[in-house]
Amino acid sequence: MATWRRRTSAAGIAAGVAAAAVGAVIAAEKIAVGRIRLRTDPAADEPFGQVRGCPVEVMADDGVLLYAEVSGPDDAPVTVVFCHGYCLNQDVWHYQRLALAEETRLVLYDQRGHGRSGRGDLDRATIYQLGKDLAAVLAALAPGDAPVVLVGHSMGGMTIMALASQQPELFGTKVAGVVLVSTAAYQVDASQWLPVPVRVAARYAGPALLRGAAGGWRAVMTERIRAAGGDMAFLATKFIAFGNGNVSPAVVDFLERVIRATPIEVVAAFYRALLDHDERAALATLARVPVVIVTGEEDRLIPPRQAASLAAEIAGAKLVRVPNAGHAIILEQPEAVTREIADLVKVVQ
Repeated sequence: MATWRRRTSAAGIAAGVAAAAVGAVIAAEKIAVGRIRLRTDPAADEPFGQVRGCPVEVMADDGVLLYAEVSGPDDAPVTVVFCHGYCLNQDVWHYQRLALAEETRLVLYDQRGHGRSGRGDLDRATIYQLGKDLAAVLAALAPGDAPVVLVGHSMGGMTIMALASQQPELFGTKVAGVVLVSTAAYQVDASQWLPVPVRVAARYAGPALLRGAAGGWRAVMTERIRAAGGDMAFLATKFIAFGNGNVSPAVVDFLERVIRATPIEVVAAFYRALLDHDERAALATLARVPVVIVTGEEDRLIPPRQAASLAAEIAGAKLVRVPNAGHAIILEQPEAVTREIADLVKVVQ
């Protein structure tokens, strides 16, 4: 009896310590987030996700409907087509849309499985298929001989590379310029910000864990957990996606909501696609047109060294390194990205 009491007492103490530790972490999160939200936020009233263009649906080659929007004057000499990244949607181009739509025709669309686009067969959740989807968007929304500038962030940049592999004849004829933001041609690993031993484990276990979380009742539970992420989700997004500790809380909240809205099944399917991605064969094709590569110096997901390597492999490419910016540079320091797009449009028109 004494032994049983000692064991139950020890178990009770351990449980109490664990509960206290969890409580302390939660309290620390709330304090940290509370302090961040007390700062003056210049983006507090920014209408994120509310700026809209003319809605259009484009049918991909497998019948999936891709949701797109067109903004700006139809008679503009150049059309800029925006390809967003993994777990995002077209609304992340918020600042670029506001800055460029007055004088430039813009086409923004949601990648398959993201935003308002259809999901289709998850076996087609590949970078190769995204390249074919982009070709369908170009054919439907930027037909004719008018020049196009392609802008891709992260997985969106990989989408452009896939298109270059599939239809090299477009580059130097229809496609007049390319802006690649926070992206790489290969060796993409979303766990690069982790310590090396943990990173190795995450790389090999990540796809299996995500597939498990995306199946049946587990997907329902996973989505409930994601929806209740709260302060932890805010802090994780702030740390992983941004480079400046003073980034706007409203911007962090917006990005976290966009990521959370991406279904876990899509998250799992495209994570595998990112690991398998290798578009180095397309880089010679990209070199036919002016290419600008933009990277944040504090990017934890695709480090600046990979952007530098990409620029070195594309003859004549311009590399722009932005201090105090992370992976979500299009939201964190949007002026730097917008300026490069606008300058390239002037060059090619």
